[in-house]
Amino acid sequence: MKPEHDLNSASRETLLAVIAELQAVNAQLHRRIEILERSAKLGKPRGMPGNKSPSKRRESESVKPRKQRTQGFSRRRTEPTRREIHAAESCSECGVGLSGGWVHRTREVIELPLAPVEVIEQVIMARVCALCRQRRLPQDPLAGLGRQRFGVNLTSLIVTLREEGRLPIRGIQQYLQTVHRLKLSVGAIVDTIHRVARRAEPAVAEMVERIRGSPVVNADETGWRQDGGNGYVWTFSTPTDRYFVRRGRGKEVVDEALGDSFGGVLVSDFYAAYNHYPGPKQRCWVHLLRDIDELKALYPDDRGLIRWAGAVRQLYNRARACALSGDRQASGYQRSVSPNQLMLEKQLLSLCRPFSEDESAPQAKLCRRIQRFIKELFVFVSHPSVPSENNAAERSLRHLVISRKISGGTRSERGTNTKMALASLFGTWRARGLNPLFETRKLLLSTQP
Repeated sequence: MKPEHDLNSASRETLLAVIAELQAVNAQLHRRIEILERSAKLGKPRGMPGNKSPSKRRESESVKPRKQRTQGFSRRRTEPTRREIHAAESCSECGVGLSGGWVHRTREVIELPLAPVEVIEQVIMARVCALCRQRRLPQDPLAGLGRQRFGVNLTSLIVTLREEGRLPIRGIQQYLQTVHRLKLSVGAIVDTIHRVARRAEPAVAEMVERIRGSPVVNADETGWRQDGGNGYVWTFSTPTDRYFVRRGRGKEVVDEALGDSFGGVLVSDFYAAYNHYPGPKQRCWVHLLRDIDELKALYPDDRGLIRWAGAVRQLYNRARACALSGDRQASGYQRSVSPNQLMLEKQLLSLCRPFSEDESAPQAKLCRRIQRFIKELFVFVSHPSVPSENNAAERSLRHLVISRKISGGTRSERGTNTKMALASLFGTWRARGLNPLFETRKLLLSTQP
C-alpha cells in the first residue's frame, strides 16, 4: 500500500488542475460578456447581420408588412373525388373499443382506376306516327362512326396513343388488354386508325387552303421509307397549321402543295427544289451560318477565313437588329424593298466578291452561293413578320422524325397516306395548343360526311 500522504498529494494536484481549468473558462466568459455589452452600447445589431437594431428604429418608422405574393408556390391539392377515413377500432394496449375522434392529418393520393371496358348495346327504336301512320326513327348520335363497333372514346384513345404517344400497334393492344381488359386484334386497331384518317380528309383539305392563303409559309423535307423504299416527307407550315405529304424530292411537290393561289413568302433552306418558285423567298440564315462554322472547323488556322466569317455574322446581327425595330404586325407581303435591305445586300456582296473567284480561298463556294441568293437573304429586314431562319419547319418535322426512328417508316401506300393525314391533323392541334384526345372526339362527333 502507498502511504496516506502520497494519496493526499495526488488528490490535491488533481483538484488544483480542475480549479485552474474552471478559472480559465470563467475568464473567457467574462471577456465574452464585455464584448456583448460594448456591442449593445454602440447599437450594433444582434442576431443576423444586416438587421437593424430595434432600439435604434425611429419611433415614426413603422414596420412594413410583408409583400403579398400573387400566387403561392406550394403544390396545390386537387379536389378529392372520394374520401377514405382511417381510424383505430380499439386501443392497442387495453383492447377497449374507440369511437369519435378528430382529424389528425390528411394525405392526398392520386390514383388511376383500372376500369374494365364498358360494352353498350345501342337500341334504335322505331315508332309509328298516329296521324300519318309513317314509321319514324331517331337520329343516330353515332352516325359519324359508321357501322363499326368501336365507340368515340375508344377510337379517340387508340388514335391518340398511336399518333401523339407514338406507341406501336402491339403496345396499344397490350395496354387495352392490361388496363381495360379489352382484347383487340392488330387488324382491328389498324382499321380504326385508317378510318379516322379518312374522316379527317375534309379537315386536312381546309388546312391546305389556309396554308395557301397565308402570307408566310415555312417548308422543309426529311427522309421517310415506305416498304423499304426511300422517299421524302415534306412539311409546309404556318404558326397555326401543319401539312405533311410524302413524295419524291422534285420541285413539283412545291407546286402541288402551294398551288397557284399562294403568293406569300416561302421560307426554306438552299435546296434547289425551291428555286423555281416565282414569288418572294427567304433563305435560312441558320443553314448558312452552320456551313460557315463547319468551314471554320476544317480550316482553324486560316486567319482570313475567320475574319470573313466574323464579318458575315456581325452583318447578320445588324440585320436582326433592324428587323426587330420594324413592325412585326404587318400583314401580307408587299413587294417593296427597304433601304436597310439594299444596304445590307451591298455590304454582304462586298465581303464575298474578293473570294468568289479565288479557288484557293476556302470560302469561295459559300461566297458564290451568297451572291446567287443575295436577293433572298434579307427579305426579313424589309418585312419583319418574315423569319430569318427556317426553324419553324424543322420543329414541325421533329415529331415525325422521332416517329420514324421508332418505326422505321410505313409499310404501304395506304399506311403512308394515313400517317401523313394524322400527322397534319395532330400537328395542327399541337401548334394551336389543343388537346388531341378531345379534338379527335369532336372530329368523330361532327356532322361532316
